[in-house]
Amino acid sequence: MRGVCYFLIMATKIKRIGILTAGGDSPGLNAAIRAVGKAALGHYGWEVVGFRDGFRGLVENRRINLDRSALSGILTVGGTILGTSRDKPHRMVIDGKTRDMTGVIRDNIRKWGIDCVVCLGGGGTAKSALRLHRAGINMITLPKTIDNDVAMTDATFGYATALDIATEAIDRLHSTAHSHHRIIVAEIMGHRAGWLTLGAGLAGGADVILIPEIPYNVERIAGAIDERSRRGSNFSMVAVAEGAMNRDDARLFDSAEKKLERAKTLEGKLEAKRGVAALDVRHQGNTLRLATQLEELTHLESRVTILGHVQRGGTPCAADRMLATRLGTACADLINQGNFGVMVAARGDNTEPVPLEKVAGKRKSVPPDHSWIESARSVGTCFGD
Repeated sequence: MRGVCYFLIMATKIKRIGILTAGGDSPGLNAAIRAVGKAALGHYGWEVVGFRDGFRGLVENRRINLDRSALSGILTVGGTILGTSRDKPHRMVIDGKTRDMTGVIRDNIRKWGIDCVVCLGGGGTAKSALRLHRAGINMITLPKTIDNDVAMTDATFGYATALDIATEAIDRLHSTAHSHHRIIVAEIMGHRAGWLTLGAGLAGGADVILIPEIPYNVERIAGAIDERSRRGSNFSMVAVAEGAMNRDDARLFDSAEKKLERAKTLEGKLEAKRGVAALDVRHQGNTLRLATQLEELTHLESRVTILGHVQRGGTPCAADRMLATRLGTACADLINQGNFGVMVAARGDNTEPVPLEKVAGKRKSVPPDHSWIESARSVGTCFGD
């Protein structure tokens, strides 16, 4: 793809592209910005504009010129030099009122001469990008999230770094669990998908792994810990995703989400969303409650460590830098080809454009028969089911 002739490159109609980062921050965002920007500047000769704080930058004209100087030295920097937000183009709070700013964004893009907007984000970002693409704006997304739950891609940048951080935390917690004969419960990020907890738990040798895809029974977990005690192991390491639920709570969430899917009217959708939000509030503190339950059932002292946003921070690992660079340079090639309305997916060692319609509103969950789960069960890991 890099061998295209000089005349083809000069024939492109692209002159200026925009880049923004949306949703939660993630290791590798700056590496992706750098890759898209350097390929656009150096290989294709385009101008590159960065929009600050996600889609809000498109509305409020908050932009910076991403020249070679701005892109220099950011490969290893965590976070995003552009800033990010969770604002949605069709539902953005402006002057205290929620408004649809799609038309404003479309007009701004045309006024500024932006030929394509590259969005670095997860599933929610793909939904927003699809809306803007249908409104007549050339859009391309790159998949980032530490949760690794974006549909239709083998990997998302940010996941590998977060996995290393969570695994190291479990490694360190093992020693104190062993020394004090305790149950150590480590809460790992993952609201609706368990990839991060599953990977870190498997790599870190956790005795119990709890993920959203497999509702748990606390008595089963306590039984597994008691069995370890009978075999002479006087400590246990529990890796739990923040979105992991017991069976009763999982049934309530499933019912609430199905009600949201069935809702036909705006009022019905809002009511269903309020129901889901109420359950989310109720779920807060679940890891602490779980630790208390395990202590009562096993009579072993329990301690909780919540890793939180430390999993998102710091220097991206080599794997994330490489993935972000591969996706970013492939993105520039797709722009040159006029291939818009797609996400640049990782596919093995290559990349592949996937229509946004196949990504937006979808989540890549952990299959119950996934090989990582089977491997974990084979070495005696309990999933609480």
